Amino acid sequence: MSDGIKSSRARAGSHSHLGAFTLVELLVVMAIVAILAAILLPALAGARSKASAIQCLNNERQLTMACLLYTADHDDELPYNMGGAEIHRQVALGNYLNWNSSVLSWEPDPDNTNTVLLTQGGIGTDLTPPVYRCPSDRVVSDIQAALGWQARVRTYSMNAMVGNAGEFSKEGTNVNNPNYRQFFKLSEITQPSRIFLFIEEHPDSINDGYFLNQPPSMKWTDLPASFHEGAANLTYADGHTEMYKWRLAATKPPPWPEAAKLPLPVLASERADFGWLMYRTSLESSFHY
Repeated sequence: MSDGIKSSRARAGSHSHLGAFTLVELLVVMAIVAILAAILLPALAGARSKASAIQCLNNERQLTMACLLYTADHDDELPYNMGGAEIHRQVALGNYLNWNSSVLSWEPDPDNTNTVLLTQGGIGTDLTPPVYRCPSDRVVSDIQAALGWQARVRTYSMNAMVGNAGEFSKEGTNVNNPNYRQFFKLSEITQPSRIFLFIEEHPDSINDGYFLNQPPSMKWTDLPASFHEGAANLTYADGHTEMYKWRLAATKPPPWPEAAKLPLPVLASERADFGWLMYRTSLESSFHY
């Protein structure tokens, strides 16, 4: 073999070696990629969480505007806000009176996925079904997951002391909270910036959309949600919105079936969140935080 051929092969082998990565170089690159991922992924997750919270707040704002438009079309009367049993009876009669007519559960009940019950009657005739669910709320039970369900249709509930409570309304009061004022008309809410209309509810207690707690019991019957890093979105009778971060771990059980252990007693040392919300439930509430 000539010296020229040998020299050419030697040069080719040399170039091939220079163009390859060594094991050490590959390990360094992988380490850099891992470090960048560790830095960027939490930021991306945070951005996604913030976007979800903003979308959720926008959903509640649309519900509130629909509620206020309802009052304008019904001589200042607030929409019906009834319990689950009465909602079912009315729907069976073909009456969609409630602000929404879905009643949720952990069972394979079609109400959990029936979007028609959201927008049929009530305040929903001009709303679309996605408005009723926070993007972060994708909680289903095992039996529902086995059916292929990825989410239930609703995250939000209305303050039980706002609106016509149907069979729970008696002589201008609410039989569930007789010592607290029931607001049948928007004009009756003389401090609209204080009284909340809609709230995100914990998946364990959300059912009829009638968010009820009875202050003398010192128990959470219906529990607010905490999807947004321990916070929940609320809207108020004057139209403004708020994200409130709950102070106590007891108020923030995981959003899993049966995680809340309701009704949940409120200890004397843990009443800050309960008092904060009860103060914003009715003008007669004496709770402070």
